[in-house]
Amino acid sequence: MIVFDLRCSGGHRFEGWFNSADDFAAQKKHKILECPTCGSTKIDRTPSATRLNFGAQQKSVPAPQKPEKTPQMEGKDPFAIAQMPYSKMLDDLLIKTEDVGSKFPEKARDIFYRRDEARPIRGQATDKEHDELVSEGIPVARFPIPPKDKLN
Repeated sequence: MIVFDLRCSGGHRFEGWFNSADDFAAQKKHKILECPTCGSTKIDRTPSATRLNFGAQQKSVPAPQKPEKTPQMEGKDPFAIAQMPYSKMLDDLLIKTEDVGSKFPEKARDIFYRRDEARPIRGQATDKEHDELVSEGIPVARFPIPPKDKLN
C-alpha cells in the first residue's frame, strides 16, 4: 500500500491510498479519482516529505507523542479500516464518533493535550485550521461526509 498526497484542479488537498504508482496512474487515466471536497476528476500528485529510516532514533531526539487510543480504536487495523467499503466506513464514522461541529480544532487540541477525555470526534475545520492541527502533530484525517439531506 502506498499513500500519495493529491491536489485537485480546485486546489483541495487530500491523500489517496493505492496498491502502486501504476494503480494511481490507471485510476487517474480512467478518471476514477475524485476530489472528496468538490468532485473534480483533475487530480495530480503533490510533493510529499521523504522519510528515511536509518534505524533507531538517537537518544537526544525526543520521541513524538503518541495519540491515546480510545476504546473504540482498540484492536482496529488502520489498513483494514482504509479498505473497508465506503458505506460501512461512513456508518461507523457517524455512529461511533461525537459531532463537535465547528469546534473540531479546539476539541481535537483539548483531547490531544489531555485537557479533555479521549474519545473519537468529528467536525468541521477550515483548510488553515486543518494545516495548523497537522503542523502541531495532532493526528487528524479529512473524510468527506455528504450533507444530512443526502444520507437518506
